[in-house]
Amino acid sequence: MSPTRSARSARPALAVSAAALTLLLAGCSQPGGDPGEEPAIGAVPALLQSRDLAFPMDAYLPDDRQQGVLAEAQDVLVDQCMQRYGFRYRLRREDDSAAAHDYSRRYGLSDPAEAARLGYEQPRTARAQRPPQPELGPNEQLVLYGLDVDPSLQVPTSQEEAEKSDVATTVVGGQKVPAGGCLRESNLKLFTPTKDTVGSLDSEGLRMEAYARSRKDGRVVKAFKSWSECMGGHGFTVDNPMDRPPGIDDSNIGSPQAIAQAARDVDCKRETNLVGIWYTVELAYQNRVIEKNAEKLDLVKRQLDERMKFAATLIATGR
Repeated sequence: MSPTRSARSARPALAVSAAALTLLLAGCSQPGGDPGEEPAIGAVPALLQSRDLAFPMDAYLPDDRQQGVLAEAQDVLVDQCMQRYGFRYRLRREDDSAAAHDYSRRYGLSDPAEAARLGYEQPRTARAQRPPQPELGPNEQLVLYGLDVDPSLQVPTSQEEAEKSDVATTVVGGQKVPAGGCLRESNLKLFTPTKDTVGSLDSEGLRMEAYARSRKDGRVVKAFKSWSECMGGHGFTVDNPMDRPPGIDDSNIGSPQAIAQAARDVDCKRETNLVGIWYTVELAYQNRVIEKNAEKLDLVKRQLDERMKFAATLIATGR
């Protein structure tokens, strides 16, 4: 199998890049409310570590544990599809994570112990590993991946539509292979079974919109300035707690220099309560987004609950 084909994945994207976020905000119709109005906030708690913070939008997105369950369930669906053609999908993996959402770097580095140990380096987290990919024959590859098609070709975007369409399909052993093969079919069955399915990117986009607006909120901008002044008072010139500090790159991200600056970074966040302020402001923007998009998000929540039940059934019967 070629590296290009083996690298394909049918997993849905649950995170949006910074570039995608820019496009999202530029093109949206402001579903979260008037961006010129800063929402009211109540008392601001004193906070430092952000790892275990909870957000109202969490209810509308799968956490790390749920994503692991969905990944395993999708493997079951791929295997069921492959069996229709006399093959098996042997890349099953079981989730090894019990984590909820991890917000450890949501507002920049905020864990004193992590800063002292790693500087600005990201901690490495264990993930379930797949077994080595077996060698696949030509027909097996075709069934798994489907035809190579022109990216501009309009293929079905739900399983409901795919079952009625012959676009980008082929035939193996007298049976129709769906567009995108078993990998894409498994994705559609689990994540977009019908045309009215609300995609996870819809709720993720709303969450990221609230986050982006909170970064520009006057109270957060003021907190950034206080934090920057604190850092400057200790000889570090840096304006944005989300940017990599000057002089720190991949070659020295965990060096004594980085550790010293990271420790001061966290101390200044404590002194200015940057995390407490930003978190409180972001909560207000998320609540506004939820209020303005209540009907859509209620559907997202119902469909996520249904998807998790379906995934649990697949895993129980597929083992």
